Amino acid sequence: MKKLLAPLVLMVAAVIAVAVVMHIQQQGPARQAGGGGGGGGPVPVVLAEVSRDTYVTTLESLGTARSNESVDLAAKVTGRVEALNFTDGQQVRRGDLLARLENAEEQAELREAEVRLTEQRRELDRIRGLVADRALPRQRLDEQESRVAEAQARLEAARARLDDRVVRAPFSGVLGLRRVSIGALVSPGTLITTLDDISIIKLDFTVPETFLPGVAAGQTITARSAAYPGQAFRGTVTSVDSRIDPGTRAGIVRAEIPNGEGLLRPGMLLTVRLEKNEAVSLSIPESALVPVRDEQYVFVVNDEDRVERLLIRTGRRAPGRVEVLEGLEEGMRVVVEGTHRVRPGVKVAPREPAGAQAQDEAEAQRS
Repeated sequence: MKKLLAPLVLMVAAVIAVAVVMHIQQQGPARQAGGGGGGGGPVPVVLAEVSRDTYVTTLESLGTARSNESVDLAAKVTGRVEALNFTDGQQVRRGDLLARLENAEEQAELREAEVRLTEQRRELDRIRGLVADRALPRQRLDEQESRVAEAQARLEAARARLDDRVVRAPFSGVLGLRRVSIGALVSPGTLITTLDDISIIKLDFTVPETFLPGVAAGQTITARSAAYPGQAFRGTVTSVDSRIDPGTRAGIVRAEIPNGEGLLRPGMLLTVRLEKNEAVSLSIPESALVPVRDEQYVFVVNDEDRVERLLIRTGRRAPGRVEVLEGLEEGMRVVVEGTHRVRPGVKVAPREPAGAQAQDEAEAQRS
């Protein structure tokens, strides 16, 4: 039995020895590549300099387009429509006559008031001369001046009643659809048409209360509409509502967008992008970050190409970049590729990114 076991023990020992040798041979290159302080060569890494980039906080919301000015044009008195001087969608200027109601009676009252005022003024001139010649007392002059003022007031009232029989454009803009016809009997409040000033579009959108402190007049917004894919409309914030909606905990922000081409119309739904707090800050590639629990570290390479680990405080992020608020200075070199292979104090060998090497090789082959 012992004779049988002896060769078996020798075979097992030989297998173990071979496995140990193979493990040592495999670990040797790994130690040299890792540079873990065992006297190996420098660790190849890709570096990037700490630079400055522009960072902007962006808010996105939905907004509703409104006219710069908007009004429903309606009748002020009861009467029949005598004339309509506009068509649907017509551009009008402030003061243009749009509609007129029958006004024969008001015209007669106006002429009567004008005649009465003319007579009273003539009588005033006659009495003024007699008072100057001391033929009449001063009291008669005062009484006649009161009659002239009364006639003037009646004339103004007659003109106001006549003005109530016409509808004019209160401002320049574009008319909506005509809602009445000639000969129709209208009453106070009857809608005749609408008028909108769309040369400028007011855009109202909501912003959560936590972001409102950073929103102010003068900031730039970019709006987009599903009606015009790929087209952006730029505007400016003009005001922020003084109240917060208790239901949504958001405030309304109003911006104005120039609309010279008339593409935007009141009531359209727009997506809004608001940029605020623009600042130039220190910046590093996002791949340089080494998170440890709730903290962020980076590996910095000194002039001797040795690694030092530093704690930093980060801020806003952009695609592939991160803002650095504390811990670094401009011009420092940080490790962006190979962070898992380095340790503090390790010597590194900076190299170009793989993509850059491939590009250089391709250019060399083309040349």
